[in-house]
Amino acid sequence: MNEPDTYAAKRRPQRQLSVWRRVALAVLTPVFVIVGIGYLVAGRMKVDAGTLSKLAYWILGPAFIFDVLAGTDLQGDVVLRVVLVSLATMVVTGLVATLIARAMGRSRSETSATMLTSVHGNVGNFGIAIAAFAFGDQALPLAGIVMVTVNTAGILVGVAAATSRTSGPTVAVRTAFLAPMALAVLPAVLVNVSNATLPVFADRPIGLLANALIPMMLLTLGIQLGQMDRPHVGSIVAAPIAAKLVVAPAVAALIVAIVGPTG
Repeated sequence: MNEPDTYAAKRRPQRQLSVWRRVALAVLTPVFVIVGIGYLVAGRMKVDAGTLSKLAYWILGPAFIFDVLAGTDLQGDVVLRVVLVSLATMVVTGLVATLIARAMGRSRSETSATMLTSVHGNVGNFGIAIAAFAFGDQALPLAGIVMVTVNTAGILVGVAAATSRTSGPTVAVRTAFLAPMALAVLPAVLVNVSNATLPVFADRPIGLLANALIPMMLLTLGIQLGQMDRPHVGSIVAAPIAAKLVVAPAVAALIVAIVGPTG
């Protein structure tokens, strides 16, 4: 029995390496190819990245959220767990980023900026595409819920921080929950719960716009990178980068283990 066991032990690292290669080729490479195309055409086509971002934010994003939530079959407890994991990850990551900034002796405004940029991950332009390529279209409803949760909470915290000295919390709440993607959630849920069928003249345009979101966001990201000056990564930028790339995944993995969503 020892010889087959030894052979299996030797093969296991090779299989794991093969899995990572497939992930790199089938999941990450397509994302970077589309971003790269946007980066290459940014200087030649003089495309306005701001206009593309507005199209994604005001039109394509709400259409995507409505499309994936209206026709999916999600259990309420699964949705609740995903929302809780997303919010808890943002809270803990923000606290850790704040502690790091304070330990580095940053000012109040710099600490706020570090916290805000740490909790608001690239769940849209990067996360949606990676989820789709890794797990298929069946993962898009949950990915959409994560995107709405993170964006709504990010707007809420950001506006509250920006207006804390001039207005009350109602401005932040109103701005967050009147955001286009947040507004698309309720009608999508109503259509889902009632098992209503949209007329063709409404269903087809929504579906086409929803399908355009992922390539539009990835191209826009590449164009934005192509039009930026070369960034200077100093210590003040390193803190939120570390929080996003190290702290947030570790916190999310821990909370997932505690809360227990599977699949």
